[in-house]
Amino acid sequence: MFAAIRVALWRALSHLADWRGHWRYLTGRPAIDVAIITNVRDEAERHLFWGALRPRSGHGDGARIYLNGVAGRIRGLDVTAAELMTRQGRLRARGLFMDAVAWSRARGARVVLLAASTKRLFGRDGAALKAAFPDMLFTIGDNGTALLLCHDVQRALDAAGLAHGARVLVIGPYGILGGEVTRYLLAKGYRVAGFGVTRALLDEFGKRFPAVALHDDVLKVGKVDAVIACTHSVGAKLDDAAVASLRQEGRKLLVVDVAEPANLDETTFAACRPWVVRQDAGNAYSPLLSFVLGGLSSGMLKLAHRTVFGCFAEALTLHHAIYREQQYLRLKEDWFDVNDANMSVLGEAFRSVGVTVAEPHCFGEPVRDFDLTLATETRSLGPRSERRAA
Repeated sequence: MFAAIRVALWRALSHLADWRGHWRYLTGRPAIDVAIITNVRDEAERHLFWGALRPRSGHGDGARIYLNGVAGRIRGLDVTAAELMTRQGRLRARGLFMDAVAWSRARGARVVLLAASTKRLFGRDGAALKAAFPDMLFTIGDNGTALLLCHDVQRALDAAGLAHGARVLVIGPYGILGGEVTRYLLAKGYRVAGFGVTRALLDEFGKRFPAVALHDDVLKVGKVDAVIACTHSVGAKLDDAAVASLRQEGRKLLVVDVAEPANLDETTFAACRPWVVRQDAGNAYSPLLSFVLGGLSSGMLKLAHRTVFGCFAEALTLHHAIYREQQYLRLKEDWFDVNDANMSVLGEAFRSVGVTVAEPHCFGEPVRDFDLTLATETRSLGPRSERRAA
């Protein structure tokens, strides 16, 4: 009950403190420009945002975000990432998503983001969604995330002193982000390995990238200098045994984690912390961006102040470019497709509103040291992990 009271108080304070929203109402402007529709990560996040009082409609308000006058609103679906992996969960989520879009359109939204695990809820092209709401622009946000992720990865590798030729493992290489970061790393001269749990997708990926060594067992990858985690799939998550198997002797393992929920989750990270340098990735910062209630709201998403996920930044920036800067041709582009042309357009749009890659953080805390050197080698990961990795 305390959680429900806390959440209700946060929502009430968000409404009261939203002076921009009040001004928009008084001046006849829509309440929402961009709807950020997302599932919740897990049961803990479901409890965080709703407590025991789950929304009757199946979706409820989240944080209020502004980017240079563009009003964004998170609309959370009462579905977890794990539930979206089931047929029943996906069917329920599709209905809730459609209802959340209708709710958002009624309040003025013209751009909708399919955030987190909802990206492929309506297939690779979102045809059914676009047909149902032809007057709205839909994006999966992966052009923005991919653009920021590659900057994040290079900055982390440079900070850790990992020059071209270092061996980097991409987890989930056959996904959109995994494919983009693999392409980037190969172009920069890094040795790339891939790990995923779906053999058929690995085989298909291998035809496109024959230079990449692919594995469906993380314990057979061998030693690497860094890991780029692009999926939260249960079978592909890093654990203590994987860390012990992958990291170089006498070295920490660099993990750049763009997955939501996290691939190397907080519990595992806490257990492996002495042997890992981890950072969240693909996040965006802008001095023109703010959350209503500031760090209280951004902190609930495990984000720093004035920082959002890259996909959020894409949706907010697209609205700004199309409707504030009147670049209406952008309405004809397919933002379900991740390609160089879209990333180039978005990169220019990002610059117009001061969006850059966010400073490195790990679960909301700044990452200040990327030194991978261990003072003394230790086997404190434990006999169980060492035996499994051997």
